[in-house]
Amino acid sequence: MDPLPTAPGAAAAEAEADEEADPPAADSPVPPVSEPRAPDAGRMQVPPGNPLLLSLTLQELLARDAVQVELVPEKKGLFLKHVEYEVSSQRFESCVRRRYNDFVVFHEALLHKFPYRMVPALPPKRMLGADREFIEARRRALKRFINLVARHPPFSEDAVLKLFLSFSGPDVQNKLRESAQRVGDEFMNCRLAARAKDFLPADIQTQFAMSRELIRNIYNSFHKLRDRAERMVSRAIDNAADLLIFGKELSALGSDTTPLPSWASLNSSTWGSLKQALKGLSVEFALLADKAAQQGKQEENDVVEKLNLFLDLLQSYKDLCERHEKGVLHRHQRALHKYSLMKRQMMSAAAQSREPESVEQLESRIVEQESVIQTMELRNYYSLYCLHQETQLVHAYLPLTSHILGAFVNSQVQGHKEMSKVWNDLQPKLRCLFVGPHSAPAPPRPPQDGPSAH
Repeated sequence: MDPLPTAPGAAAAEAEADEEADPPAADSPVPPVSEPRAPDAGRMQVPPGNPLLLSLTLQELLARDAVQVELVPEKKGLFLKHVEYEVSSQRFESCVRRRYNDFVVFHEALLHKFPYRMVPALPPKRMLGADREFIEARRRALKRFINLVARHPPFSEDAVLKLFLSFSGPDVQNKLRESAQRVGDEFMNCRLAARAKDFLPADIQTQFAMSRELIRNIYNSFHKLRDRAERMVSRAIDNAADLLIFGKELSALGSDTTPLPSWASLNSSTWGSLKQALKGLSVEFALLADKAAQQGKQEENDVVEKLNLFLDLLQSYKDLCERHEKGVLHRHQRALHKYSLMKRQMMSAAAQSREPESVEQLESRIVEQESVIQTMELRNYYSLYCLHQETQLVHAYLPLTSHILGAFVNSQVQGHKEMSKVWNDLQPKLRCLFVGPHSAPAPPRPPQDGPSAH
């Protein structure tokens, strides 16, 4: 995406200060504090009281929107087939079709307008060999992505989100690019941008380092929880398959039509009775397999997906911290270093009595660099301001842990309860398998502890 145009003087000096780095779209001139602005739905609204505090609960975040992403069955395209997704928003009461590349352009637009916010990453793109399993995993990831975006406070009020979720025209990608480039980034459109430092605590750098370490630890723990939950789901699916095959083998054994030699049966009807009993057991084992598969599917949707959602959020926070350090903070430090070099050159020029024109040019460059440094310093504080709010947003999502654990426990309780009922119903049907004296049914005795009594 092409960066937005900046003011000639400041932009030129700023680009010169960071020649080795890519010119960031975020580094634009400082917005005047008192300049009147027309209302804009995409502009961050200033909450009452302390603007640094979000004061949002998990329920309030979840209530902002619920977006479904479903795979469109048929593939489009004459030669190169591509997958389409049906994206429906509860908030906008809309249903549109989007390709993966539409999500990519939308993601770029978000990063362009909100470089100091948590923008979740998109799932990777596979050029060849996108099988059904990969497509389903990507659909789930896209659903998590768009729901995190739709519930994010600044994103949810921005015009680019509404455009992505409701525009049904043929050229949504160009519309998204135009919407992102029409105005500057959040720093340019926030009335508090120039005063962000005033709302930050004095020990903001210490707070930032502590928060970053805490989120890193939480991420590592939840990553392990997700891995174990995935393994339990996989075992439930494997258990379902094993139970189904177990029942089918019993049914095959009971349906065996091989003649029984008379010298083996000794006029006994045991084998015939066993076959008759085994034949009907496949129904119960099929039911057990179905219950195990349902439990695995439920835990995949209610436990693993919620863990992945929270991990996506935590990863976006980690990415934001890295962007802060490698982006505006790094450029600010480089600009300060270059300013120091310019001042030394100025002192050297004055000592050597150089030509007045060269001294004036150097003075002009120093003035421009001072303007660049001022802009970068304000952006640095605004980045920390946003980081402070994004940290609060992560903590607002933390109660999701109780939802995840509750869903896991309920699934286990309900699953074991339903399977226990089937096992108990199956037990009486096994009595005919155990034949005692005079062909009377005799159920097996439970094993006794300790030595047998004589």
